[in-house]
Amino acid sequence: MTIKIRLPGGVLKVKQRHELRRREHKGEVPVWQFGKYFVIWWPSTIPDRPSKSSNTDKELEMTLPSTGKGT
Repeated sequence: MTIKIRLPGGVLKVKQRHELRRREHKGEVPVWQFGKYFVIWWPSTIPDRPSKSSNTDKELEMTLPSTGKGT
């Protein structure tokens, strides 16, 4: 049971714990707990989904082969 209320500047959501998204669970957006319900504020300045470019940069760093040459 998720309740979404669109407001100027963002979306106010009410959810139960099992419905929380990863970013909500990690606290990347403001989250308040009232009993068994969570109130989440998603400002319109924060995109719903993280950009793929930030993930791609991290993957490239980890998969670049090292040359083994010292400086």
